[in-house]
Amino acid sequence: MGLTTLFAEATVMTLGLALSSLVLGLLMALAFSLAELSRCKPLALATSTVVAILRGLPEILVVFFIYFGSTHALFLLTDEFIEISPFVAGTIALSLIYSAYASQTLRGAFMAVPKGQTEAAVALGISRFHCFFRIILPQTWRHALPGLGNQWLVLLKDTALVALIGVHDLLLQARMTAASTYEPFTWYGIAALIYLAITLVSQNILERMKSRSNRHLTSSHSVTEGPVEKTVSPGEATA
Repeated sequence: MGLTTLFAEATVMTLGLALSSLVLGLLMALAFSLAELSRCKPLALATSTVVAILRGLPEILVVFFIYFGSTHALFLLTDEFIEISPFVAGTIALSLIYSAYASQTLRGAFMAVPKGQTEAAVALGISRFHCFFRIILPQTWRHALPGLGNQWLVLLKDTALVALIGVHDLLLQARMTAASTYEPFTWYGIAALIYLAITLVSQNILERMKSRSNRHLTSSHSVTEGPVEKTVSPGEATA
């Protein structure tokens, strides 16, 4: 198998790990943010504590805790040695890391939506379920998108951490190739270029998403501006 094929498979593995962590992390971040905004004080306090712990630990320690800790927990529960998949452990660890930061972005976005909109929706007979998903959540998404996009770029680079637990990602492939060819600068440089290309494509997609989420604001602003009336001086009127 050629090196081009190996690097292509490693790139696909990196993207798969990042995207699966993004989806799971967004769901967890949404749950964390809603729990922190909950009127139930014990739930809000417990969630804030979990988020603070995840944000306070180095990312590599979270990866190690999930990978080795889950294996130890399964051994205590089943009295058998069951090794969890490095890909699954890496996905869970990166999802937790992403959700800890993204939850704060979502919490701020939820607070940016005026409470009067919920009250107006209830007064119009709209259920709270439909109000949340049709009115509140779309506006929250618009406020949170820039922050979530930046955190996605950080998540994409954090996938390199899972190479330490055996996930055959882009960095591990570059390290193995460098060790066999004794050309570390070349292969690490190729890995860096691939990461950079993925980042540039991601930034382009994020800009398109921002423009799409704000398109109604641009159109409404252009409509409200209207035609500009020209002021005519008395001298021009008599002429």
